[in-house]
Amino acid sequence: MGRKRTPGVYKRAGIWYIDKQCNGIRISESTGTSSLEEAEKYLARRIEGIRQAVVYGVRPKRTFSEAAAKYIEEKQHKKSLNGDIGHLNLLDRFIGHLPLENIHMGVLQEYIEERRNSGVKTRTINHGLQVVRHILNLASKDWIDSFGLTWLLTAPRIKLLPEADSRKAYPIDWEEQDRLFAELPLHLRQMALFAVNTGCRDQEVCQLRWDWEIKIPEMGSVFLIPGRYTKNSEDRLIVLNQIAHEVIEEVRNLHPEYVFVYKGKYLTRIMNHAWIKARRRAELSQVRVHDLRHTFGRRLRAAGVSYEDRQDLLGHKSGRMTTHYSAAELANLIEAANRICRRKKGVPLFLIRHLSQIGSVEIPQIGFQGIVSENSKTGQTVDVVG
Repeated sequence: MGRKRTPGVYKRAGIWYIDKQCNGIRISESTGTSSLEEAEKYLARRIEGIRQAVVYGVRPKRTFSEAAAKYIEEKQHKKSLNGDIGHLNLLDRFIGHLPLENIHMGVLQEYIEERRNSGVKTRTINHGLQVVRHILNLASKDWIDSFGLTWLLTAPRIKLLPEADSRKAYPIDWEEQDRLFAELPLHLRQMALFAVNTGCRDQEVCQLRWDWEIKIPEMGSVFLIPGRYTKNSEDRLIVLNQIAHEVIEEVRNLHPEYVFVYKGKYLTRIMNHAWIKARRRAELSQVRVHDLRHTFGRRLRAAGVSYEDRQDLLGHKSGRMTTHYSAAELANLIEAANRICRRKKGVPLFLIRHLSQIGSVEIPQIGFQGIVSENSKTGQTVDVVG
């Protein structure tokens, strides 16, 4: 006859679980093991931890793995959660078993060295360290258990590494732009030309939808990207200069939903094999898609566009309500974006035909007041108040 198991421990689907009251606290959780002996030891530790907390006010010991699990559960809304989970899976091998109070830069050195030896950039290592730091800060400030105690008394200082190997931004000049764009297939050329004239990020271009277009009388149109699709989670107003507007007209009606497509399907990224081959042929292997955004920002600054207008055009976070503009303000942003357009003499050859068809390339005159333009499909509005 087998020995009697500890009360409060039961087995389900091969794993031992706990359902037990201790000092008025209910323990209801998985032990994570199929071994009865290990499950009973786990329960004994939990009971002792509760007794220490209730009687003596001693903070229960929790491992980094437990904290990581809580972090993942709480951050389901976070756009970059999958990346965080990837870092946590790697970190678990090094510090997952450690109590939170035992984690510091010293115990992270093995993780750092292994990542360096695998050829990972310092910036990527720092992303992992930032996740650790954020979890420890939450544990020391925000996470309070049923005993009224934070998970961690004080968060240690987790220092980020100097990013000496980080790649510098590479804004391209006009000659480099012509070389690179001439090598791109038409669909990527259109996307790249739109990006370099709007400052949009790779994903903003790839995910751009017709439902987000808002037509404004006598001004053309703008796009309003919902915050759930932007990096900073704020609605992003895309102002079109003359060149960006021409690109939009070239691709109009190619797809009912997405603005930029290839063979009837939208692309998940601009920097694909075709981009890599094209930049190699153009002898610009160092140029990334994000450099087009840097190029837009650099050209705006060189054209004398103010810092505030550059913020709005690039979609940076600011204290202003950047999707509500007066007619004069919106006209000012359009004029600012048009400062970086080259005249016909400098327009890449593939656009000359289309530009000649539309005639004048002058900025349209603003002749209205008190208009609120609305996207008829989505109901999104950009207030244009005279």
